[in-house]
Amino acid sequence: MSQMPQLSACPSCEWPLESGDRFCGACGFDLSAVPPRPDDHPTIALNGSPPPGEDVNWPTVPAPGADTRAATHLPTDLPGTDSGGGPLPQERPTGSPVSPASGVRFDRPPEPDEYPLQAPDPRLADLAAGGEAKLCVACRAGRVDSDGYCENCGHAQPRERDHMEQECGPAAAVSDRGLRHHRNEDAFGIGHTALPDGTPATLAIVCDGVSSATRPDDASLAAADAASESLLAALPRGTHPQQAMHDAIVAASHAVNALAAEPATAREHSPHQNAPACTIVGAVVTAGLLVVGWVGDSRVYWVPVDRTSPPARLTEDDSWAAQMVAAGLMNEAEAYADERAHAITGWLGADAYELEPHTASFKPDRPGVVVVCTDGLWNYAEAAEEMAETLPADAAVRPLHSAQVLVGHALDGGGHDNVTVALVPFPAVSQGAGSA
Repeated sequence: MSQMPQLSACPSCEWPLESGDRFCGACGFDLSAVPPRPDDHPTIALNGSPPPGEDVNWPTVPAPGADTRAATHLPTDLPGTDSGGGPLPQERPTGSPVSPASGVRFDRPPEPDEYPLQAPDPRLADLAAGGEAKLCVACRAGRVDSDGYCENCGHAQPRERDHMEQECGPAAAVSDRGLRHHRNEDAFGIGHTALPDGTPATLAIVCDGVSSATRPDDASLAAADAASESLLAALPRGTHPQQAMHDAIVAASHAVNALAAEPATAREHSPHQNAPACTIVGAVVTAGLLVVGWVGDSRVYWVPVDRTSPPARLTEDDSWAAQMVAAGLMNEAEAYADERAHAITGWLGADAYELEPHTASFKPDRPGVVVVCTDGLWNYAEAAEEMAETLPADAAVRPLHSAQVLVGHALDGGGHDNVTVALVPFPAVSQGAGSA
């Protein structure tokens, strides 16, 4: 859900970049000379506030054919002194294998195609074995500092949230940073428990951080944790699943709102940023009931095990495009082709207009799979029929593998956004009480 043109990987060496990087940390490539990538139709909060960085004066891209080469500086252009403080000789000895024009030696031995990796420091290896230090995944020799960079080669290390997979009872979820974003702003929670009469219940929560707000990754994680904990506490007490889902969304909203209660000094340097915000979607599956709840544009799909039966989308987006279609002003094709299509009209956050949790319950008459996902997936399989075609036929018995397949489908399609999907088979099967 990116909000401004930004490179997520170095065009020269494909090394992941951080927000605000001016040079590649791996190869030193000058990123200011690279034109911003085309807009990927991100999801933004429709609250009138500009995304952060929108007023930045981006460098002008030279016209095609223009001479963009930097001025040439030769080693002889710069004065220097020797170790004794005297001036360096201006003329090179006759016969020197150095080109006076370039200062480059041509008599060097050929370089090898491959260089052996530096051997790890045994002391660091001992620390890593004891859990006190982490070795760099690039050079395998340096220690990783608290900021996530190698102290030896400077490479940034993969973040824990870049790719996450989890199984919990019959449910499974996978989340991936995607191919364009510098971090993963999605989060999920899955779990299973039992109702008071002993019948099983399985839940899945998926949250998508709003990139036009500050700390969207913190917002999605706080919402997913709060909603999951609320459902796991309410369902065994006998709260109706639909009411439990409503209360879980409210609990998630409170958790995200609390992130905005920062000391005044914490936002001194970014007073115009929006409060942390995210979307939320969830599902509760019991032996005979399917309940969904949402705020925002993440979705739930129903895909029957018998693929001759029609699949269905169970949620309606809180988005500009959905409003245009509902008002009869545009058809779906026109609305989603508009650049404003992914502007959301509902979200969790302290600056949301009003919290309006949507909930719905269904009683499917046949087995199936519930697909809970962010727009990072459904952008590549928007219609229910497309989602059903992409979902493996054995998803009900291999949910983790099937979730991996769906995430792979989005990455193969371009991976423009973070991708998160959770799969829950219907009806729920007894697994014993569990946690998210």
